[in-house]
Amino acid sequence: MSWKVRRTHKISLVSVLLILFVAIGQQQGWFEQAGKGVLTNQPGLYTINHFVDGDTIAVHMNGTSETIRFIGIDTPETHKPNTPVQCYGPAAAAYTQARIKAAGSKVRLVSDSLSTNRDRYNRLLRYVYLPDGTDLNQQIVANGYGFYYPYFPFSKKAQFKADEQAAVSAHKGLWGSCKPTPTDDGGYKMDEPVS
Repeated sequence: MSWKVRRTHKISLVSVLLILFVAIGQQQGWFEQAGKGVLTNQPGLYTINHFVDGDTIAVHMNGTSETIRFIGIDTPETHKPNTPVQCYGPAAAAYTQARIKAAGSKVRLVSDSLSTNRDRYNRLLRYVYLPDGTDLNQQIVANGYGFYYPYFPFSKKAQFKADEQAAVSAHKGLWGSCKPTPTDDGGYKMDEPVS
């Protein structure tokens, strides 16, 4: 057999094997999730270890529990030392927990090149995505469960600020239930609930 005939024979065999693989894959449903944008079976999803509050969770990572602080947002406090439970804090914590649990208690974590890797409490700073691709950090601000956090650089700052302004205008969440007071540095101090 000449060299050209053997090469053509190899190409034909590879083509047949590829077609066979695709046919079996379709029959077995291997490719069904590919077009749906669902990330549940992809690497990089972490299982929740426990919930801390509206802007902090803990996940199982590399055999240990790792605390994750959501980049670019702040929710009212629920258990900060020497700080009373703040208006809408329990609602924000419940919202975060409900959204993650409804998504199967798994999240995708994404760092930001403008942000530091960890904060002063050694928590990982990350955007938290649900398996369907929803940016939970953004949703918390857009739905009025928290503030955009202007104090440190992050790449989604303009988007989060716009989401906050839209939530304020619509009196969503804490913006209709509480009296956040603007601070000189662009953030907010949480005051008492609206009476």
